[in-house]
Amino acid sequence: MIRSLLLLPIAFLIACAPAGPSPETLARWEAQAEAVTITRDDWGIAHVRGTTDAQAVFGMIYAQAEDDFNRVETNYLNAMGRLAEAEGEEAIWRDLRMKLFIHPDTLRAQYAASPEWLRALMDAWADGLNYYLHTHPEVTPRVITRFEPWMALSFSEGSIGGDIESISLAQLEAFYGKAPRSALASAEPPVLREPSGSNGFAIAPSKSANGKALLLINPHTSFFFRSELQMTSDEGLNAYGAVTWGQFFIYQGFNERAGWMHTSSGTDNIDEYAETVAQVGDRWNYRYGGEERAVVTERITVPYRTAQGMSTRDFTVYRTHHGPVVREADGKWITVRLMQEPVKALTQSYSRTKATNHATFKETMQLHTNSSNNTVFADAEGNIAYFHANFVPVRDPSFDWSRPVDGSDPATEWQGVHAVDDSPNLLNPRTGWLQNTNNWPYSAAGAASPRERDYPSYMDRAGENPRGIHALEVLQRGRDFTLASLIAAAYDPHLTAFQTLLPALFRAYDALPRTDGRRAALAEPIAEMRKWDRRSSVTSVPTSLAVFWGEDLWLRVRADPEAEGADLYAFMATRTSADDRLASLSAAVAKLSADFGDWRTPWGEINRFQRLTGDIVQPFSDSGPSLPIGFTSSRWGSLAAFGARSYPGTKRMYGTSGNSFVAVVEFGDSLRARAVTAGGLNSVPGSKHFNDQAERYATGDLREVYFYPSQLVGHTERTYRPGR
Repeated sequence: MIRSLLLLPIAFLIACAPAGPSPETLARWEAQAEAVTITRDDWGIAHVRGTTDAQAVFGMIYAQAEDDFNRVETNYLNAMGRLAEAEGEEAIWRDLRMKLFIHPDTLRAQYAASPEWLRALMDAWADGLNYYLHTHPEVTPRVITRFEPWMALSFSEGSIGGDIESISLAQLEAFYGKAPRSALASAEPPVLREPSGSNGFAIAPSKSANGKALLLINPHTSFFFRSELQMTSDEGLNAYGAVTWGQFFIYQGFNERAGWMHTSSGTDNIDEYAETVAQVGDRWNYRYGGEERAVVTERITVPYRTAQGMSTRDFTVYRTHHGPVVREADGKWITVRLMQEPVKALTQSYSRTKATNHATFKETMQLHTNSSNNTVFADAEGNIAYFHANFVPVRDPSFDWSRPVDGSDPATEWQGVHAVDDSPNLLNPRTGWLQNTNNWPYSAAGAASPRERDYPSYMDRAGENPRGIHALEVLQRGRDFTLASLIAAAYDPHLTAFQTLLPALFRAYDALPRTDGRRAALAEPIAEMRKWDRRSSVTSVPTSLAVFWGEDLWLRVRADPEAEGADLYAFMATRTSADDRLASLSAAVAKLSADFGDWRTPWGEINRFQRLTGDIVQPFSDSGPSLPIGFTSSRWGSLAAFGARSYPGTKRMYGTSGNSFVAVVEFGDSLRARAVTAGGLNSVPGSKHFNDQAERYATGDLREVYFYPSQLVGHTERTYRPGR
């Protein structure tokens, strides 16, 4: 049902506008601000110091708001299911999905029951944002004019939506919007999406030149999705790294003694249940064991913005004890069960930033709420470690958990959570290194990896990937690693996927009869790719050919019914027809020629980094300034991933995701680190720090991290207190 709200009189709106802070509240804000110093280095990065952890939180969230309040607010609009209040009807289904799991009253109660130390951090977080808005009256929030401490619990991990993102919006709309199945089929057309994920490497002292542990921190996210900063207090906090806009903890980073890198896990930790339902009068029942249970019904209202003012749409949603109903399949209602422990998740997210060695970091893992991540770890004691997904329910392995299981069968219930030590983890493997690239854990340390046969199949659904193969290649051949050589490994340009894909193309070409016109038409492109070393660069023509060919072939395979559920790389290498391989090369040559005037166009002329505005969704223009990028999509094995495509009105491809933040760290008696953030820290065009890191990003030229106060000497732009 849709309700339209009449536009309210201006006098009423003014009366309902948020009042200014009370004298007591303002005094509290100002007292906290007086206890905080923010030092901006010559890259604009905030180094925040407070006497207490809460003061550091107050200052770091204030600094984030200075750099990009819009992204801070938008992340919480996403997290709380309020995006449609800013963006309109198109965001209704995204909001409904979040509201199935996020209940403000529940979060308020959980906030009230939280430990005192955690409430103090949440209070400081809300105070810092509200003080920013108070001291910047020129900033107009889209929706949230006052932040409340409980809101921090809605976004307690590092990725917006987290596990909830796996729920299809199209299927949700088909169920609750009663859309016809034809609409569902057309809602998600096959497209070429950049694989999501990140890279983490750890090097043991035995493999480093200085006898110290090294760590590569390399999240692959949307560009400009995270801030870079340091937060320090006299209560043992001194963390540096990447912070998702609006959160008050370093998500991927390091302190003086330890570092951590999260990579999206392929473990199966979200389950779907097929519920057998029947309508009894005006209510629904579902079968469980030998009984019939009542389906819980709930009304959810989703406000959304229109040109005429605010409207709302009401939904009746359904739940069983497994979770909310999200779709229908084969006459069954499908419910979703996933981890929902926001207080424990926020506790774990913050407390790991103060862990100083493997033992104390492992203690934080006992909370089991870093649900969707693997973690690569290193410390100053010389330990390196791999922690597999932190939340893995114990389940009966006789069921196929990759598909919906029978919700009426009590045997499909979770039996607790696997202990940390029950997962395929690693500590100080004999190889002297370990890695994760969102691939399976069974190659994490080469020959010293955990064995797949020792774990249930639901421990991993990802398998190996081209980045994983590439990581093994650079780590196995590495010796005496330094920060510089670890950077070189992270940016190594070998595209491993083409090692297995191109030979089949060459065989298809060689088998052509001499009278076939394709032999002459494709002779030069084939010759270019034959002599190619499979290494990408801005000057490489074969890179352009291979990527355009691979993308066309990928879409052909995706459309092939026989490829449904198959390993697409294996299918492309062994089962795709010779005609399809050659047709994709012809299509690649034709597209390059049409778009760029000649198929002999170097990759850097096509593949570009561009930042024109501070918008969350970036506009792109072939006439605007941009930089050539030598790396490619991670699909082809590029460790330095660059997810790019063309846009309406462009021929060139522009990146929007990939190597969003890169840092390398050497631990020891003192810490050394280098890093780069895509583009720059500040979101305001014209700011010195809007795009000052773009050239370094494009070339892998990481800058020195100023971790210690002594390093800031001569590299400080300004030091100030919030509000001044």
